[in-house]
Amino acid sequence: MSRVKSLKANPRRSLAALATVLVAVGVTGASGASFTATSANPANTFTAGTLTMGNTKAASAILTASNMKPGDPATTGTVDIKNTGTVAGVFTLTRGTPVDSDTVNTMSSKLNVVVTDCGIDLDCAAGVNTAKYTGTLAGMSSAVALGTFAGNEQRRYEFSVALDSTATNAWQGDNSVVPFTWDAA
Repeated sequence: MSRVKSLKANPRRSLAALATVLVAVGVTGASGASFTATSANPANTFTAGTLTMGNTKAASAILTASNMKPGDPATTGTVDIKNTGTVAGVFTLTRGTPVDSDTVNTMSSKLNVVVTDCGIDLDCAAGVNTAKYTGTLAGMSSAVALGTFAGNEQRRYEFSVALDSTATNAWQGDNSVVPFTWDAA
């Protein structure tokens, strides 16, 4: 007689065998005693930092130079730029499009500009300064890298502008107006 026929003929024997196997598995599984422990950390909080900027001359000119003559000493102006946020940011300065009153003899091509980072001590006379840009206003065609400002870090920048000594009578009475934009990422 085959095994299948034997199981069909004696269902009680089959159930008894199955019950025996289940008890054996349960005893084996239950006999492996172990210790367990649980610990929880509720209310984890995650907050994004901020990157914001302060500008002591926001919405106004850093400097205005008038009655300039070729070869005269430079006119200077300062501005303080601050990372008023909580995270570090990489800061840049970008010159906007100059608007020259004379489109042939553009004054922006004759304005010698120096942008100096006076540092976090905010003292441009201290001598611990770094020139970030030196050249003509027209030549300032790409963003000027200013470095990384930590959260709440402030630096002073000095802008110096002089009319180049090669300017001729063709530049008399001309003017140039330009915006500057500070960015942080």
